Amino acid sequence: MIAKLRGVLDSLGDGWAVVDVGGVGYLTYCSAGTLSSLPSRGQEVSLTIETVVREDHIHLYGFSSEQERDWFRLLQTVQSVGARLALAILGALPAAELSACIAAQDKAGLTRAPGVGPKLAARILSELRDKAEILPGAAPSPTVAGGTANADAVAALVNLGYRPTEAHGAVSGAARSLGAEAPVEALIRAGLKELAQ
Repeated sequence: MIAKLRGVLDSLGDGWAVVDVGGVGYLTYCSAGTLSSLPSRGQEVSLTIETVVREDHIHLYGFSSEQERDWFRLLQTVQSVGARLALAILGALPAAELSACIAAQDKAGLTRAPGVGPKLAARILSELRDKAEILPGAAPSPTVAGGTANADAVAALVNLGYRPTEAHGAVSGAARSLGAEAPVEALIRAGLKELAQ
């Protein structure tokens, strides 16, 4: 299995790049984010590779980081998400944004990816809610962007028995509706209402 390629960027196109390694050109399928991070043709490039072997083909998928490759693998554990859709999701949502969407249970954020409608977004959020926390660089819980009030509200909901990802999503939703300066008590009440829905 090929796990990494280091060579010269020979050519690239919509969704692919060819890396010349010692005179052999390896066609690698890449996300839009990885393609945009590549150097100019003729320059040295290094890609983390996921080799996918099927009955009728062998495909190489190239990534600018191991974290992006790990997300590619994880996304494909979701029913109806294959390699192409996983690349499309990573092209629209870099690993850090994807992690934040899952931690916040942000369905609308996931639907920004081409091919992801509301039903599939809900399935991705549901199936990856607990798995995503084990990836390196995944959005930590219960820390929440937005300050101490948000973090305190998440901690309170976790202490009430809710999972960190559920608490994070509920507080993030409450903070969006109540505003950045909402007090802890208001965030907890609004978060509990979201969790009760």
